[in-house]
Amino acid sequence: MLPEAQNAELRAVINSRAVPAVVATRARIVLWMAEGRRRKDVAVLAGVSLPTVDRWVDRYASNGLAGLEDASHAAPREQVTARVAARILALTRATPPVESGLSHWSSRQMAGYLKRTEGVSVSWHYVAKLWRDNGLKPHRQGTFKLSKDPRFAEKVADIVGLYLDPPGGAVVLSIDEKTQVQALDRTQPLLPMDFGVTEQRTHDYKRHGITNLFAALDIATGQVTADCQPVRDGARFLAFLRKAVKPHAGKDIHVVLDNLSTHDTPEVRTWLAANPNVTFHFTPIGSSWLNMIEIWFGLITRLSIRRGTFTSVNALIVRIRDYVAHWNIDAKPFTWTATAEEILAKVRWVQTNVNQLVDNNAQ
Repeated sequence: MLPEAQNAELRAVINSRAVPAVVATRARIVLWMAEGRRRKDVAVLAGVSLPTVDRWVDRYASNGLAGLEDASHAAPREQVTARVAARILALTRATPPVESGLSHWSSRQMAGYLKRTEGVSVSWHYVAKLWRDNGLKPHRQGTFKLSKDPRFAEKVADIVGLYLDPPGGAVVLSIDEKTQVQALDRTQPLLPMDFGVTEQRTHDYKRHGITNLFAALDIATGQVTADCQPVRDGARFLAFLRKAVKPHAGKDIHVVLDNLSTHDTPEVRTWLAANPNVTFHFTPIGSSWLNMIEIWFGLITRLSIRRGTFTSVNALIVRIRDYVAHWNIDAKPFTWTATAEEILAKVRWVQTNVNQLVDNNAQ
């Protein structure tokens, strides 16, 4: 068994996007061995030989996290050491200590806490960048949902392959619908007790209806094609699909999309049969995060829709169209960095820990 601090640091290394996949695998080996697993089982899980398992366990015992890195890959320009970065990530993923009085970490609170309790000096700018690089948002809570799709690994490899190495001359489109986008009219009456003190306001909401946003992202250029419809059904999806592929006539087109019934109607299948240059690639069940258009949906929601005031559905649609037009003026593609092997390794690690938890509770 490892001390909790070392355990947390190793898990932080495993979950960090900034850590090379080979180093993350070595950290997994150490953790699995510390859990009492058999060497041969660890070797199978990690895809390495038995001597390799022994080597990284011994290196970690002698040199800690530094022992898991290759000397030739040292990065002298890093602002802080790997151990300090791992410590920050481990603290971020844990609830702040009771004595701090915090419900969640802020970058400034984290930097101050490290200085007070451990004498480690880092800027809050560094903490914020580290969180961004690792996709951490301490002010939000989330859970990792394991997909039950029997073809999970196959679909991950297929879609990630399109992102990292798209077929030459082909177009890859990421398509989805954001449903029931609400047109809200936000009014802000002054509270009576605030007169003469501070002008604090509270929101009243009037709902004027909804629209459904269809969008297609060209992963090579970042250009977005979008349309708003009053309802979401197979006919409207097919109409939007025709609109999205029209600019790419004569090319092979690969479409990444979710497992929705509207994406697999008889009409859609008939259209695909008549257009063999278009190929669908479905994300695994419960894994819409693999669909790159979700990143763009997050941006338009935060930057344009969430805090907007819309007196009608038409006003909401105009805002959406304006945002799309502005986006396409200087569109930039998103960069997908995780390989299929890295994703599957993380899923295996989560599955292993879930199974262990179930086994422990059953005893």
